Amino acid sequence: MEAFTIKDLENLSGIKAHTIRIWEQRYSLLKPSRTDTNIRYYSNDELKKVLNISILNRYGYKISEINRMSLDEMNEKIRALADTEARLELTLNKLVAAMIDMDMELFETLIDQYTAQQGIAGAIQMLVFPFLEKIGILWQTNHITPAQEHMVSNIIRQKLIAGIDRSPKPQTKHKTIILFLPPDQYHELGLLFMQFLLKQEGHEVLYLGCDTPVKELEYVARLKKPDFIYCHLTSVAQNFQLGKWLTQLGQQLANFPVVFSGPALNAWRNKLPAQMQLKSSFQEVIEAFK
Repeated sequence: MEAFTIKDLENLSGIKAHTIRIWEQRYSLLKPSRTDTNIRYYSNDELKKVLNISILNRYGYKISEINRMSLDEMNEKIRALADTEARLELTLNKLVAAMIDMDMELFETLIDQYTAQQGIAGAIQMLVFPFLEKIGILWQTNHITPAQEHMVSNIIRQKLIAGIDRSPKPQTKHKTIILFLPPDQYHELGLLFMQFLLKQEGHEVLYLGCDTPVKELEYVARLKKPDFIYCHLTSVAQNFQLGKWLTQLGQQLANFPVVFSGPALNAWRNKLPAQMQLKSSFQEVIEAFK
């Protein structure tokens, strides 16, 4: 993708769009292009520069100082940062840049290096999931190409499955939980991440995965009698009738507690059936299963 909006820059860098506009007016750091209708858009290089600026600014450098730095000086100052959070943020930004450049070898190397330092659990919780949160808005707005999304998703999926496979088998099972995605829905990274977390907590996980018809979900639920059923919706297809699906789910799974999370449901304002709960974070989901 070669055209990012100012909102994309805000979501990825944490710098408010209003502040970015002021910097453009006062300094020479950013020079966005404009569409025929005079709307700003930013290149890959502009985005990467904003990510670097955000780190330096957050860790003590004034924007007037940064404005006088060359790109090499910026990179040198960033590499010199000793703060642990700064180093993590730098790695996250490198992952974003590698995704944008479609440098999948670098992308995987960054994850592997962090895994070597922090272990698979640390890499998934501290690096992979924050990365997914960071770039999730681009997936929802189609501001990265399907090729970028697929390659990044496949690498992360492999790492998540490796972490799941390495999870110790619990001596005693706490709860039995079914994980699934609705029909024609295939964004499963959030669901895989929750499978990893639940196995770390000692729960038995029945992973149905993507594209699960309600009828099949009901069959497994009646057979296995889970303590909970869980779904994480990152996004839904345009023709997916969310309200109708929730109603059907509520009717056919009336005797089972169902927990939801994910960006696709964050804006849901209608009342859910009595046995359903909507959680705003993975941590809230984990708490609900205790």
